[in-house]
Amino acid sequence: MVSTDGVIGDNRRMFPTRRAWFSLPMVVLACASVVAAPTSHRVRLDGADFRIVDLDLARDRLELRWKAGDGRALATIEALQRWGSDDGKTLQFATNAGIYDRQFRPLGLYVEDARTLRPLNTAQGSGSQGNFSMQPNGVFFVDRTGHAGVVTTQAWRDHPIDARIATQSGPMLVVDGALNANFDATSDSRKWRSGVCAKTPGNVTFAVSEAPVTFHAFARLFRDELGCSDALYLDGTLSRIYTASNGFAGAPTMMVKPYVGMFAVFGEEPAAH
Repeated sequence: MVSTDGVIGDNRRMFPTRRAWFSLPMVVLACASVVAAPTSHRVRLDGADFRIVDLDLARDRLELRWKAGDGRALATIEALQRWGSDDGKTLQFATNAGIYDRQFRPLGLYVEDARTLRPLNTAQGSGSQGNFSMQPNGVFFVDRTGHAGVVTTQAWRDHPIDARIATQSGPMLVVDGALNANFDATSDSRKWRSGVCAKTPGNVTFAVSEAPVTFHAFARLFRDELGCSDALYLDGTLSRIYTASNGFAGAPTMMVKPYVGMFAVFGEEPAAH
């Protein structure tokens, strides 16, 4: 979603926050066998449905993809699928990463293949300046040892992590088991929403709503239904999840805009006989 203030996604302005996991439209890749390919399942909370994908990092190599080898942004899950196929890989899972700006760049930290392509954004603002600015925001990462986590932007700034992949977004949905204090249980602001958490260093969970929901309801999903002590919001109206076994879930096709980064899991294509 392109805002009139120059930020794409659910943001209105380019203000980063102090704390966070990762959040920017990106692609994460994971290599796994066809038999063990990730699948999605539904969870229902307060009358709303959510699509959930659980990844086992011992099996699924999660990666982020922004651009193809020629430097052009992949931009869509379909293009990511073709990009993988050209390299002999089958796309098994994909979803948008964090929030990005009008120049089609991640709005905050973005690390791909252990290379920092965009720096940590420590600017601060309020929710009125865009979701990325709602405090605290954070970063989702997988470090070079294969361990995943979600931390606030402040925590990352104080103790940077040697990450293989990372994306900054905001706001944090859950911090140390508590819902973000800025979320209002009585709010009537509802959008399609996506997010991520790491229940353990080896297990990552992605979720997308299948109808518009409030921040408060989405945060409760991660804490109360999925058992996440820390969770990060990725993006809103344009968010979708794809699995090869179950297809697309999340925002309607007409709401989807180009992504800057994507999460993905790939499996090797079977050899021809």
